[in-house]
Amino acid sequence: MGSLLFRRRLSRTLLTGIYCGPLRLLAWEIAQRMNKAKVPCDLITGQEREEVDGAKHKAVTVEMADVTSEYSCAVVDEIQMLGCRTRGFSFTRALLGIAADELHLCGDAAAVPLIQEILKATEDNVKVQYYERLSPLVPLKLPLGSFANIRNGDCIVAFSRFEIYKIKRQIERERKHLCSVVYGSLPPETRTRQATMFNDENSDFDVLVASDAIGMGLNLNISRIIFSTLRKFDGVETRELTVSEIKQIAGRAGRYKSKFPVGEVTCQAAKDLPLLHSSLSSPSPILEEHFVENAKLSENYFIADCEQMMKVAAVIDELPINLNDKYLFAMSPVDMDDDISSQGLTQFAQSYSKTRIVRLKEIFTPGTLKVPKSHHALKELESIHKVLDLYVWLSFHLEDSFPDRELAASQKAICSMWVYMDLSFLAYMTFNM
Repeated sequence: MGSLLFRRRLSRTLLTGIYCGPLRLLAWEIAQRMNKAKVPCDLITGQEREEVDGAKHKAVTVEMADVTSEYSCAVVDEIQMLGCRTRGFSFTRALLGIAADELHLCGDAAAVPLIQEILKATEDNVKVQYYERLSPLVPLKLPLGSFANIRNGDCIVAFSRFEIYKIKRQIERERKHLCSVVYGSLPPETRTRQATMFNDENSDFDVLVASDAIGMGLNLNISRIIFSTLRKFDGVETRELTVSEIKQIAGRAGRYKSKFPVGEVTCQAAKDLPLLHSSLSSPSPILEEHFVENAKLSENYFIADCEQMMKVAAVIDELPINLNDKYLFAMSPVDMDDDISSQGLTQFAQSYSKTRIVRLKEIFTPGTLKVPKSHHALKELESIHKVLDLYVWLSFHLEDSFPDRELAASQKAICSMWVYMDLSFLAYMTFNM
């Protein structure tokens, strides 16, 4: 069940709008739709700026939401993510900071009580609308069992890169199906291509193996969701999926207006079926419970998880750069648990502290990217993509100091292409062995 809330703040005649999404792919999709409908719309993410002449509307990732402007209408998608340990502060900032005649908040109904409580303090008028799913979702009574039972339109969900490729190989060894893959660390461009291949009826890729990255932002023609497990490592511990997570992922099957009018969901193992069925029949726990457990100042708020920022801060703390720049580096989209990405951030910051000019060639030699020939090489290429992505992000925030944006973007595109080609090659090699 989804919900939509809105509140009125201003009185204005100029029609302007902003869409704030949790993923670049979602912002890109909205911008594409708007421009296709002849409504000029800018696309703004941490790594992209596509400005359209005459645009009075913007599609942005939530972190890039402009809270200094005023809008006729604003949309914040997946608002329940204000309960996220690492990104929740960005959704809270958008909720409280965006000034609009109407602010539409779309997401899980579990967020409604908390948002109503928060907005009491701002004295905004709140209206709640609930929406039922437009196509049926059927929990199956039998597990998948063997991968020999896979059929066209299936999506198998796993929670690690290793498991995703393991399942992909197992399915393709049967020589009945080719698998597209989608997971979080895959370059966004490659993710989109993999999804497109899966959706294309003329493509040989008729099965999807994915992480919970499919839960948001991708329109996929999925007939049946199959959970390989209902446990995941969340960065802190291995735990069971929450009711909300199970519903979010299961809900990708049989989406309205997809080629499958009825969605189905099951598990690979019979032992997981009771949790699946009970979760799908239960309401999502309200977010307030999580907030009360973590509250420091008010039961409606909690302190964001700043672990990644603290890791960056530890690296740059002694560098001779001002506090604003240190904060900027700490806020950058770097994966400090990835060695190559972490090294990239460190070298960028060190070079910036010495000369205030950071050339891409100091850390990366253009023209050296190659098609990976092993899973280790593929993982390394994904990490290089993260470094190039980081450079592009920094170039938008420190434009004069990171002047090689176009070069980084072009190398990033090549990187995505090699990853895409490798995935396709591995699939066909496995299928034809």
